[in-house]
Amino acid sequence: MPIARLRSFTGPAILSYGFRPFFLFGAFYAGLALLMWLPMFEGRFELATSFSAVDWHIHEMLYGYVAAVVTGFLLTAIPNWTGRLPLNGAPLLVLVAVWGAGRLAVAYSAVIGWAPAALIDVVFLMLVLAAAGREIVAGENWRNLRVLAIVAVFTIANVTFHIEAHVQGETPYSQRLSLSAVILLVMLIGGRIVPSFTHNWLVRENPGRLPTPFERFDAISIAVGALALAAWTAAPDSLVAGLLLIGAGLLNAARMVRWAGDRTVRDPLVLILHVAYAFVPLGFVLAGVTAVGADMPPSVGVHAWSVGAIGTITLAVMTRATRGHTGRALEAPPSTQLLYAAVILSAVLRILAALLPSLSQPLLWAAVVAWVVAFWGFCGVYGPMILRPRLISQEAAR
Repeated sequence: MPIARLRSFTGPAILSYGFRPFFLFGAFYAGLALLMWLPMFEGRFELATSFSAVDWHIHEMLYGYVAAVVTGFLLTAIPNWTGRLPLNGAPLLVLVAVWGAGRLAVAYSAVIGWAPAALIDVVFLMLVLAAAGREIVAGENWRNLRVLAIVAVFTIANVTFHIEAHVQGETPYSQRLSLSAVILLVMLIGGRIVPSFTHNWLVRENPGRLPTPFERFDAISIAVGALALAAWTAAPDSLVAGLLLIGAGLLNAARMVRWAGDRTVRDPLVLILHVAYAFVPLGFVLAGVTAVGADMPPSVGVHAWSVGAIGTITLAVMTRATRGHTGRALEAPPSTQLLYAAVILSAVLRILAALLPSLSQPLLWAAVVAWVVAFWGFCGVYGPMILRPRLISQEAAR
């Protein structure tokens, strides 16, 4: 039987589905936080935060931007996974308000105290876990509990981030644990949606070789990746971590080749998913090479993962999901392709800034500008779709 997709809802369109507020506000905050951070890093701007400039930047990219997009994705995907109705209206508004309160609390943590700021910030993901867990358990969708397990690790890492910053004044372990949790999510969820969307498009538009279905090789790639990330979190400069990271990178590169991405060049909406995932094995290899002793800063691999993999795949998912769930055709017009080009350029420039210290300042600013073009561009292009009701004259396939 067809599943009812929405409760009867007469409120603002932006509160009708989880992706709407969290994609829009998350994308806006992604640009704002970067524009605030670089002047902070250069000593020309200050926030009343108890975090250092670098820690604030890392925290807010992960627990401000990424947490918002992950929440929007989960609140939109879980009804499809479980057949249950989505969260909307007042409960969704409460979640958005708590997320916003967390951003303010972290920004003014030196004023209100680190512990109250930590509590306000952490409660957001705890509420997300509670809401998502209730739906998955009620829908008996047990296999997706593994996704929530990773989000739970991400939440625990946020707690340790605040504690580590207060006790030590820096957050190296929490940074790595937080980033590892997100990369593991990309490997798990990306490993589902990239071959799935590729398969659907190829069957319809370019018959022939199709992505290899999920099998033991995929599970091994994810498991080795998780082990490598755990070793990197604990001892990023060890030989064991380096070898595991390089091995995980090669396995994930081989995994990605099996998804027939080379056959999707004609559809940027699908191709961008493959480009985004390519930064995952690249990040593993770069982090591994650094760990085994190469003369290269650790931030090279970190930014291949963070700006390249996470930034690109979140933007790709936001554009695709917004088009599909607002009734637009699943295609990437020139404006959307410009957003993709900007986020990829930002990743390349950020990696180069780490590799070329003599040019780091102009390259950093160029990377920030490209990032802002990508994410504020999303707000400009996709904001009107998010703020208006779903089109009923078109039915875009999801």
